[in-house]
Amino acid sequence: MRYLENYLERIKRKGNLTLADAISKTVSDVVPQYISNFSFREHVVSLLVGDVQSGKTSHMFGLMCAAADEGFVNFILLTTDNILLQQQTFKRAEADLCDFCICDENDYLKFVQNNMRKPAVIVLKKNGRILKQWKNNLSSTNFVAGNPLFIIDDEADAASLNTKVNKNAQSTINKNLEEIKKTTTSSIYMEVTGTPQSILLQTIRSGWKPYFIYYFRPGKGYLGGNFFFPPEVPPYIVLTDNDEATDILNDEEFPENGLKTALVTHLLTSAHIMLSGGSVCNFLIHPSMKTDQHTGFAEKIGEYLNEIIYSYDEEVTRGYFKSIYDGLKLTKHDMIDFSKAYKYIIDQMKNDKISILVLNSFSSYEENAQYESGINILVGGNSLGRGVTFPQLQTIYYCRVAKSPQADTMWQHARMFGYDRDSELMRVFMPPKLFKLFSDINRTNNIIISQIEKSNNGNDIKIFYSTSLSKSSVEIPYNFASANKFEVLGSEAPFSHFETACLLTPIDSDTNSCVILHLILFSFNTSPKDFLIIAFSCLTSVDFRDFKRQRTISISNPKKIAKIIMYNTTLIINCTPNAICKYLLSFF
Repeated sequence: MRYLENYLERIKRKGNLTLADAISKTVSDVVPQYISNFSFREHVVSLLVGDVQSGKTSHMFGLMCAAADEGFVNFILLTTDNILLQQQTFKRAEADLCDFCICDENDYLKFVQNNMRKPAVIVLKKNGRILKQWKNNLSSTNFVAGNPLFIIDDEADAASLNTKVNKNAQSTINKNLEEIKKTTTSSIYMEVTGTPQSILLQTIRSGWKPYFIYYFRPGKGYLGGNFFFPPEVPPYIVLTDNDEATDILNDEEFPENGLKTALVTHLLTSAHIMLSGGSVCNFLIHPSMKTDQHTGFAEKIGEYLNEIIYSYDEEVTRGYFKSIYDGLKLTKHDMIDFSKAYKYIIDQMKNDKISILVLNSFSSYEENAQYESGINILVGGNSLGRGVTFPQLQTIYYCRVAKSPQADTMWQHARMFGYDRDSELMRVFMPPKLFKLFSDINRTNNIIISQIEKSNNGNDIKIFYSTSLSKSSVEIPYNFASANKFEVLGSEAPFSHFETACLLTPIDSDTNSCVILHLILFSFNTSPKDFLIIAFSCLTSVDFRDFKRQRTISISNPKKIAKIIMYNTTLIINCTPNAICKYLLSFF
């Protein structure tokens, strides 16, 4: 059976010709080089990178179908430890991979009875109990003993890596995944993510560094980081007060604030979409990871809706709606007539057609999943993150501020990315400091992607972030040279310095050149080129920061300058003086 051919044909019948072509390109780029040549005698790790909500699942399914055509019969599809996401993935696999035997977490009997008549796909959460159970299930059958496993780890940077690597221990999920691989003599482990930072920073010794990386570009109509988070604030971003999230729940009145404006924006957007023939419009509120705040924001939205229904015939309320309508019309010139939209909104509210859904660990899957149609307001935290998709998501209120923001975690919160959005009606409400962080992340992600496209093994990829961000939420091995010791000055430093760092290529050393650059910038407040001029000129005196003695000293002797910079660099990054000299010269 031609599994890939059948899968692509089903996509084409739905009218998604562009998607079918994109999947075909991914398959033709990856399969001949990495899957058709698989030795069936080893365990291989690979990485598939795609933008957040850009269609990674479709490409994953395409590669699985191609692998089935190459003789693979056992597939494990991993999701994060999120019931909503696991069930969403399972149901989509059932619908899209109808030539396969799709097994849920409790379908061991179905897996056994299939007896390899069809390729089997087991959809599992990355949960310790579930993974251990299926490790035992696989060990007790003969289906995997002589057959390779094809493991697809969706959001592989979440939980899969060893989070105890720097404690000389192994985390439970990582250990369970290794044991699953060992149930067979060979496997392909395909890591899939839109935020590959922690995976790229793994060492070869860890066993989780991919030996090949493939990035697929999003298709036509995708709204992503470049649309929402360019250097300057676009019209689709509405900046709120930096402290609004902490103050809003304590406010007993109904002042004009970002949350209330976002709600009215959603109601007007919904009216336009529904009256134009649409069937769903969603509004996402992401205030915090704390479940009590989810309830508090949901109640606040309920209060705002009550206020509107009690005062909708008053001129003040109607005028407030009209002012927001006029703002939407600046980007959506063919907005439906205001009077018609206002009447529709009030009718929907009177008939209780506006749904408020709280999505978190205290809600059941059935309660969580009712956002495929109608006008919905979704409130939650971690459940709104990795992998979960929301159709026609047009309005977002995001005010979650972490004490130590992680670049990969923040980027996975960008549920506004996707295809089925009306770009002219998109509105994202967030504080200025969060917009700046997202904009910094977007700039760095573009640089990472550019490097991935030029490299197939990831060994030369360098990651640079603003000092207000950490690269990853996952522990990075200490023996990786750039591990958490310094962060390159991003937007706080002149862009020419940032750009210089991104273009550097390491020479005969595992040391990340960004560490050297940061040290130079911190010590001398000058560019690498100017530093060399200073370091080897007797005419110039410089103030230098002595890291060991924690003091600033003034030096004019060039030999002493060179000696101290090498000493401090060696102290900080554990790199040989010879390698340091090569790096310093490479900046020139």
